[in-house]
Amino acid sequence: MRFKFPLTAIGLELAMIVLFALFVQYETDHSRLQKINSTESGDVDRFLALYTLFQDVHVMIFVGFGFLMTFLKKYGFSSVGINLLIAALGLQWGTLIGGILHSHNQKIDIGILTMINADFSTATVLISFGAVLGKISPIQMLIMTMLEITVFAGNEYLVVEIFKASDVGASMTIHAFGAYFGLAVAGILYRPGLRRGHDNEESVYHSDLFAMIGTLFLWIFWPSFNSAIADAGEKQYRAIVNTYFSLAACVLTAYAFSSLVEHRGKLNMVHIQNATLAGGVAVGTCADMKIYPYISMIIGSIAGMVSVLGFKFLTPCFATKLRIQDTCGVHNLHGLPGVVGGLAGIVAVALGASDVSTWHMQAAALGSSIGTAIGGGLITGLILKIPIWGQPSDQNCYDDSVFWEVPRWREHDNHFHEHGGQHQLEPEV
Repeated sequence: MRFKFPLTAIGLELAMIVLFALFVQYETDHSRLQKINSTESGDVDRFLALYTLFQDVHVMIFVGFGFLMTFLKKYGFSSVGINLLIAALGLQWGTLIGGILHSHNQKIDIGILTMINADFSTATVLISFGAVLGKISPIQMLIMTMLEITVFAGNEYLVVEIFKASDVGASMTIHAFGAYFGLAVAGILYRPGLRRGHDNEESVYHSDLFAMIGTLFLWIFWPSFNSAIADAGEKQYRAIVNTYFSLAACVLTAYAFSSLVEHRGKLNMVHIQNATLAGGVAVGTCADMKIYPYISMIIGSIAGMVSVLGFKFLTPCFATKLRIQDTCGVHNLHGLPGVVGGLAGIVAVALGASDVSTWHMQAAALGSSIGTAIGGGLITGLILKIPIWGQPSDQNCYDDSVFWEVPRWREHDNHFHEHGGQHQLEPEV
């Protein structure tokens, strides 16, 4: 770890610097720059609106996703810290690989939309990170970031440029893709020693509270995520409104079904942290279409229900029957709602809610996203399984102290309360 990780990280960053020097430049669209620098209020407002949306998406990537994964009691440093690491690498590589595919043999121009799309490509890796959380090393995550964004960019090009499909909120190209890519990697990296669970694969009161902070950041900013690349005007307006009400309806449904499936009707914090966001995932594909707010609320409600049921019944089944250990339950938050979103897009286009695409192309986009993700994930998993990347042992999974300097006094304090403190109180009792 001491030499492998620094050399890998520095090597990748040097490669990024060289590639940026060769292929990347400031935006050279003179007409656009002239509009930005003009005194017309409409042009200035558009520029500022895009930057505001970029900020919102940026907060989701670095704060929302990071804190959402802090629920494990001894893996908070890695959840937030490695999230920052792979996001920083991912946005650089996403800028390059996406720009190369769309620049048509010209240099890559960097604008706000380019930066937003780079963050989108990074979101795919962060979703997959949730499936393997606690079971792989930082070096493995760097390798996975490079490979997954490459496959993602190829699928995104296929969906947008070849199929001409509509997926403004990326239910298919980001959420479904990221989930099934991560599940494929997790399946290849299956650990038989963890089939009965692990002492550290659980939460405590304060870790669940931190994860809920991530949920709230994601929930608040999700309308910006779904509308960031929508066409300005009516479509962007619809994307914001539809996402807003889909999320709201999803919350009530998720709470209701969490109480329904749990013993004595109590709420499960895992359901609340995740399923309440499923509405934003599911409405993404048709967010900018003329589906009306009540339809978006129906989509959000279905997504909340499906997500809770997935956590309750599918996650245990995946672990025991399919040998896929999905740490964060990304299949239930991103995979299933992403498929719901893809199906909703097919139906919406078939009913005439959008004239941008056809239902055949929408179906092809959904199939491509899932198929490409599984294929790419299997290949990536085989590469990551090579025993040279510093993988943690089964015993050391879900433990920050393997890769981080952890404050020793905290560990001693916890040990005292768990073991010594009780014995010292016994005479008084």
